[in-house]
Amino acid sequence: MEAENIDLEIVTDGLAFPEGPVALPNGDVILVEIEAGRITRVSPDGTKTTVAEPGGGPNGLAMGPDGMLFLCNNGGLNFGRDADGHYFVDAALKRNSGGSIQKIDPETGSVETLYTECDGRPLCGPNDLIFDDAGGFWFTDCGLSYERVKDVTGVFYAKADGSEIRECIFPMDRPNGIGLSPDGTELYVAETHAGRAWAYELEAPGVIKSDTHPIKGKDGRLVVGLPGYQGFDSLGMDSEGNVCIATLFEGSITVASPDGKNIRQIPMPDSHTTNICFGGEDLRTAYITLSATGKLAKMTWHCPGMPLRYLNY
Repeated sequence: MEAENIDLEIVTDGLAFPEGPVALPNGDVILVEIEAGRITRVSPDGTKTTVAEPGGGPNGLAMGPDGMLFLCNNGGLNFGRDADGHYFVDAALKRNSGGSIQKIDPETGSVETLYTECDGRPLCGPNDLIFDDAGGFWFTDCGLSYERVKDVTGVFYAKADGSEIRECIFPMDRPNGIGLSPDGTELYVAETHAGRAWAYELEAPGVIKSDTHPIKGKDGRLVVGLPGYQGFDSLGMDSEGNVCIATLFEGSITVASPDGKNIRQIPMPDSHTTNICFGGEDLRTAYITLSATGKLAKMTWHCPGMPLRYLNY
């Protein structure tokens, strides 16, 4: 696995554990600040304005088919600061308002809660989401960790109008980042502490190809598994089909070809590199959240990123 060096530019700092960046066609980036319970718009010059304050723990964010923002809210986490002032997540969870999927008007900041449960079971810690061409979205529930126990969770598919939610993969080990191949036929899911990313073949919107394994969704194909103490967070896809995964603890972006045969890592100056999205001219700008140090950074990518649905690039 090869590593490379890059030129990284800081767009803004002073963010309270940023995540979930959405690069808009006008050059702005909307992201979440998990520790602050806030959604923030960052202009190209680094100016920050508040979009909404849903509270809890706003995490993954995406633009939906109606121009609304869709949010994975994990309900709230405990944060600490180390001797250098860097954020870290404290596993001894003391406060949480419950997990949910929420819909937010980016103009007014109004918040509507769409889902809090599936099949009578509460959502624990929704983390990341991706829309498909049919107008539905896949999302991960990473669950929550406590001092000695953690939630057992999976991957879901839901409709944007709040009418349907289904559990499609269960169980997984802290499912986090999620994405779709450029042609929409494969779903990619990253597991945090296992440091593994999986691919699932789809046969229809919201439907994983039928498999024979008795555990739901366990016929997935392993794309990449990392050695050592590295973990996977959220991910983005580029136009070559590469799975670009924000990688924790050592701090990097792991770039894996769809077949997993070519893997490289781009070092980042933050142990909690948590997400990547693409925007800018020709979608050649990668925006990266550096959460421990509270920064949004950007770099030039070697190819265009995959355009996300409903952003009209």
